[in-house]
Amino acid sequence: MVITRATEYAIRTIIYLAQQPRDQVVLKKDICRTQGVTPAFLTKILQPLIKSGIVSSQRGVGGGFLLAKDAEQITLLDIFQAQEGDLKLNHCLIDSEFCARDAFCAAHEVWEEAQQALSKVLLCHSIADIVRRQEEKLKALDKA
Repeated sequence: MVITRATEYAIRTIIYLAQQPRDQVVLKKDICRTQGVTPAFLTKILQPLIKSGIVSSQRGVGGGFLLAKDAEQITLLDIFQAQEGDLKLNHCLIDSEFCARDAFCAAHEVWEEAQQALSKVLLCHSIADIVRRQEEKLKALDKA
């Protein structure tokens, strides 16, 4: 399983928005510039985040984007699911009709265990946690 480029950029964009002062609207061009993404790709990234209630948009003069909820309430799993849907490591976990072997296939149990572990890790890390980690890394680099 490889996380899509859209999901990677969505996470980066949410981190960037979380680093801004609370309730500050961020211009699309500023997000594009800081994240190295085209306006068209940013639109593609932001649409599912807006639909899922992670990001809010404001139209018109002075319009832009901001987090719809506190960064503590947004997990990596929320962003993943907004971009890619439910986390499924393989086809037999998507639909029981796809694979009739789950009753006796030991690999099915391992895939299920791995999927649950990954979901748990993504659920345990909020965007606020990631922002704190990033700040610590930047401070450590400054000291080096």
